[in-house]
Amino acid sequence: MMKNALKMSVVLIFIIMMGCSEKKIKLMDYPITKKVDTVDTYFGVQVPDPYRWLEDDMSAETAEWVAAQNKVTFNYLEQIPFRQAIKDRLTEMWDYPKYGTPFRKGKYFFFFKNEGMQNQSVLYIQEGLDGEPRVFLDPNELSADGTTSISALSVSNNIKYLGYGISKAGSDWNEFYVMDIETGAHLDDKLEWIKFSGIAWEGDGFYYSRYDAPTGSELSVKNENHKICYHRIGTSQQEDIVIFENREFPLRNFSASVTLDETYLSIYESETTQGNALYVKNLKESGAGFIKIADGFEYDYTVVENIGNKILIFTNKDAPMYKLVLVDPLMPEESNWQTIIPESEDVLRSVNLAGDKIIAEYLKDASSRVYLYDYEGQNRGELNLPGIGTLGSFSSEKDDNVAFYSYASFTFPSTIYKFDVSQNTSEIYKSSDIDFDPSAYEIKQVFYTSKDGTRVPMFIVHKKGIELDGKNPTLLYGYGGFNVSVLPSFSLSRLLLLENDGIYAVANIRGGGEYGKDWHDAGTKLNKQNVFDDFIAAAEYLIDNNYTNPQKLAIQGGSNGGLLIGACINQRPELFKVALPAVGVMDMLRFHKFTIGWAWTGDYGSSEDSTEFNYLYKYSPLHNIREGINYPATLVTTADHDDRVVPAHSFKYIATLQEKHRGENPVLIRIDTQAGHGAGKPTEKIIEEAADIWAFTFYNLGIKPKYKSTH
Repeated sequence: MMKNALKMSVVLIFIIMMGCSEKKIKLMDYPITKKVDTVDTYFGVQVPDPYRWLEDDMSAETAEWVAAQNKVTFNYLEQIPFRQAIKDRLTEMWDYPKYGTPFRKGKYFFFFKNEGMQNQSVLYIQEGLDGEPRVFLDPNELSADGTTSISALSVSNNIKYLGYGISKAGSDWNEFYVMDIETGAHLDDKLEWIKFSGIAWEGDGFYYSRYDAPTGSELSVKNENHKICYHRIGTSQQEDIVIFENREFPLRNFSASVTLDETYLSIYESETTQGNALYVKNLKESGAGFIKIADGFEYDYTVVENIGNKILIFTNKDAPMYKLVLVDPLMPEESNWQTIIPESEDVLRSVNLAGDKIIAEYLKDASSRVYLYDYEGQNRGELNLPGIGTLGSFSSEKDDNVAFYSYASFTFPSTIYKFDVSQNTSEIYKSSDIDFDPSAYEIKQVFYTSKDGTRVPMFIVHKKGIELDGKNPTLLYGYGGFNVSVLPSFSLSRLLLLENDGIYAVANIRGGGEYGKDWHDAGTKLNKQNVFDDFIAAAEYLIDNNYTNPQKLAIQGGSNGGLLIGACINQRPELFKVALPAVGVMDMLRFHKFTIGWAWTGDYGSSEDSTEFNYLYKYSPLHNIREGINYPATLVTTADHDDRVVPAHSFKYIATLQEKHRGENPVLIRIDTQAGHGAGKPTEKIIEEAADIWAFTFYNLGIKPKYKSTH
């Protein structure tokens, strides 16, 4: 009896232990992806492209493949025991009112507000600062599933009309509409095939940028022959006048702006995402033509406003850290330019006018500093910000004495401030009512050394008092391209990591704009490896300084940042446990053949150049996946309506990774539907995607979150 009882006790203990241990997720077999015999020859080098057929995003075969991949991915995600608990916590945190920065036009103030869980923020209008707000435009009424978003917005200078653009399912393609401000009624105006365009008002009409209607897939067709048109309210789009185009160079883009007093129309012509030519026309002079202010595409030129008959131009011409100059369009030669704010040791990031002041935002080691100048360039003080953080949108016009701006940081939710220009004082106008204690966390900035000796900054955020024992789950984020500065920002979903004793790090790697044009150039074309070296060195710093270890380190980046993640796990797969490349540029030999991809050659170069081909081929994420490597647990994310970085990049990449990867780590793709590159995504989809990404990350880093599901 005792022997049997002892045996039963052992069995019972074993059962209990089995019940307490976490069941390992069973991964379905990856879909078998058909291979085709497609080979391209670049300068004598043969490059197979066996998954070329996945570039046809409209085919039934691709749709079946997408469904099969999503089936595997969601089967895996559904088995994560705390996935629903994470979604519940995100939903709970998300449900609070969020405000956009107000802007004034005449007697009206406009602002966006989201009550908490609305899929899209709603535009409100009120008369005066103390007026009663009322809904003016609710994009949630434009589609049943909340996937139609506002993509452009502008009020006419005569305060009669509001023009706005909409994007459907996250597409870069826009439609423009017009509303009567006094009545709130929609007019009959409807404009189509608009991309990369603002709304620049002159009188009872506006300038905008468009393409001809595409003859092929809206997702993958190359965008060519951009042009500026003028639309007069009350007429059809067919009657619009072409103001500026250049058919001789179909791969150029154009945009327009008009000064507040409608004296000057400015046209910006660009070949890539960096540098532009600038043309200005005096709208007050009958028969006046365009005057070329700046030629070529090496430098950036932006007209801020006019001061009398002269124009303020924000530029990095002979000033890698940017400067502000005053130019007479009748004497446009550079020798006649008057420097108002000279280049300094910090990056001049943006310039606004308010009252009789110039509001200049600088970046000091990737954090905002704001100074006030008069029109002669004399320093008139500093706008004091709460600490390490980022000035968001600054809303003012030249004659405003009251302006608004937003400010946020890693542990400081976006807050709207009202700024008295003459007194140089700020007060909180709208704050975030969120259940979060920022005093429990700390932000530090460190500087580490990259492979070639370059000093690179990195922000690190975590709970106060955390033990640096090398075992902390850590997420390292990076971008590294297109002159984009990755600055301190607030993220609700990131709080999940911080709440669960994790560490969040942002590496301000080369290719970005944190230190001006030279910092950007050092991460472009034949210097692109610097970007990967900087990011890898950031990971090594976190490991060497006992923040984490390779089994607890996740890395994340989107778009150009997706390329970063793909390249880094190819080069150092053993350094990371989890990889999260989102909407990434993965095929560096063919990116320029789709939609607006040709404009990225300014950062990447092109496979049509022999030297650049050899360089691109050496790091292209798609082409450098090695056979038999145990890659990190990888969750690729993309969307079926992404017409910027077309989903074929991610499709071909994951098919190749699944083919060559060997090991227990899952390598999956999550393909969203009715969504694009990221902008305008409805709240419901944002929460669902974030919950899946964090569930995948937590599970593979060994984090058991402190939440319990309410479902």
